[in-house]
Formats: sequence, structure tokens, C-alpha cells
Amino acid sequence: MLIVSSDVHRAHHALELDSGELIPSWEHPGRADSVQAAIEAAGLGPIVVPERLDRSLVDRVHEPGYVGFVETAHERWVAEGYQAPAAMGFAWPARGAVNLTHRPIDLMAQLGWYSFAADCSIVAGTWAAAAEAAACAQTAADAVDLAAGASSSGLPPTQSAFALCRPPGHHAGYDTFGGYCYLNNAAIAATRLRDRGAARVAIVDVDFHHGNGTQEIFYECDDVVFCSIHGDPLWAFPWFAGHADEIGAGLGEGCNLNLPLGRGTTFEVWMEALGTGLDWVRGHGCDALVVSLGVDTFEGDPISEFALATDDFPAVGGALAGLDLPTVLVLEGGYATDELGANVAGVLTGFAASAAGSG
Repeated sequence: MLIVSSDVHRAHHALELDSGELIPSWEHPGRADSVQAAIEAAGLGPIVVPERLDRSLVDRVHEPGYVGFVETAHERWVAEGYQAPAAMGFAWPARGAVNLTHRPIDLMAQLGWYSFAADCSIVAGTWAAAAEAAACAQTAADAVDLAAGASSSGLPPTQSAFALCRPPGHHAGYDTFGGYCYLNNAAIAATRLRDRGAARVAIVDVDFHHGNGTQEIFYECDDVVFCSIHGDPLWAFPWFAGHADEIGAGLGEGCNLNLPLGRGTTFEVWMEALGTGLDWVRGHGCDALVVSLGVDTFEGDPISEFALATDDFPAVGGALAGLDLPTVLVLEGGYATDELGANVAGVLTGFAASAAGSG
């Protein structure tokens, strides 16, 4: 399994509003350090740095004006004289009598226009980190072997690749950031795989939180199908998406599957849902797989409420490998930092072992 990783993420550690208090984000540089150390200890690899990001790829996944905003927001924040270290809005378009036909020009207004939650601010290093995370996902998608042993990068072809993306991406929508996410790394990987010739790509999101951004981006598409297993949005962030009746629209009708679960979901119940999701993916005749790999399903995660143990994660990887598809795994959530690396490495080693056995 190829590992794509970079240290550029270290420049990004934002602030978030959590339970009425402004705090350093739960999504911090130590997360990637934990994962990197565990991957190296497990002997997974080789480990490579990402290739240069294709900006045109990002501008096809996201609205270009939004991408430009994220890139320049902190520079504008400083130039306009704001003293706080993080650019963060305080007003958002809400349900009801709002006019969404005119994008505001004021920076503070645009921070609300382009975001959906106050857990996600922009600091000096945010753009560089988000762009590098997207480059990790792009490079992983370029490296996997889609046909005849060929990759579209200078790297040796591989059946699977892991992109150690920080910040994560699955909450980032077409033109919104939130949930610690700015660019949607999984969507970028899936789009790259489509560009390389995969007729249909499956995205399976195993993060505790629903991948609302990924769902939005592909909701009317039939060439990327999306399956998410997550805490029920009636009580779990991001709250306003992820219900079972959201099945896609237009060409994408029937190409979106949400499997919301209750508080305290056990490994056995969670794996049953994963089996349902994987059977659904098999029924769609996909040529490649992207996994939004969040391990905040862990029983000790400080901001999530499922009950998987560290020893359970290799089985998750094994089940995903059972699809027998060229696979890009992209890091999403997981906030129990001390155990994060072991949990991610567990999924990856389980995946690699199962893939080797089937090969």
C-alpha cells in the first residue's frame, strides 16, 4: 500500500467555538503525527510526498470563487485590520426570508456565506495545509492501478493508496467549509479517478459524522455513488443531512445511501451496517473505491458516540478490501489522538492483509 503524506499541515491549527467557548480546534497537528508514527511502526509503505496540486481539478469539484476565497481569506483578514489570529464569521444565511441571489462583498459576511459552522476558522496556514491535503488525495488517486498496470504518475502502480490528509475534507461542500474541512479530499480523489477512466467510482464514508459535503457534491451524479454510515443526524453533527430518505436526485437518484445509527452503536451493529453498504456498492458495478476513513467511531473519541474498540479496526479494513477494487483511502476524522494512529493503522493493515490474501 502506497502512503502519501506531507508535513505542510503543521502550519494549520485553527480555533473553534465549542459549547460556547473559543478553543484550539480538536483537529490539530498531533493527529497526523500520531497516524504517521503508527504507519511507520507497522511497516506500511512506501511513504511518498504528494505531487503538485492540479488547481483545475479543485476548481471542478468546488465553485472556483469559493476556492479563491479560502485561499485569500486570512490575507484579507490581516489587511483589513482584524487582530484575532483566526478569521471566523458570526452570521450565516438561515432558513426563511434571506436573499441568496446576491453574494456579499464584505469579508465578515463572506465568512458566513461560505461556511456552515463555527468549528472551522481560517488561520495563516489553512490554505497551504488544505491544498496539500488535496494534493495527497490527488496523488493517491493517480497512483492506483486502474487497468493494465498503469498509473498516471511517476510512482509504481499500486492496488491501494492511503492519503494522510490533514485537514480532513468530507464536510466541505461545493462552496462551503465547516466541520474542520475546507477542500473535499475524497471528492477530489473520486473525480481524479473518473478522469483517469473509471466509469463509476464508489465513495464509502465510515466516519462517525455524515459526509454532508461529499453527498452534496455528487447528489445528482450517477458516475460517483456515495454510501455513508454515521450517527443519526437527528442528534449528531452535522445535523441537517444524512437521513435515510436522502437517496440522490435527477441522474443520481438511487446513487446515495445513508445508514444512520444510534448512540452507542456497537461493533457488531456497525459491521452489519457496513455489510449492507458494501453489498449496495457491489450492486452499482463500480470500477474504483474511495474510502473516507474516519476512525472517530472509536469508543474513546471525545466528540463522537459509537463504541468500536482498537481491536475492531482491522476487520473494518478487511471488509473494505473485500470489494476487490482499486482503492484510495483518505483520512477524515478521529480525535482520540493517543489512539488515533493505532486505529488508522489497524484499518490499513487489515485492508492490506485481506487484499494480499484475495490476490
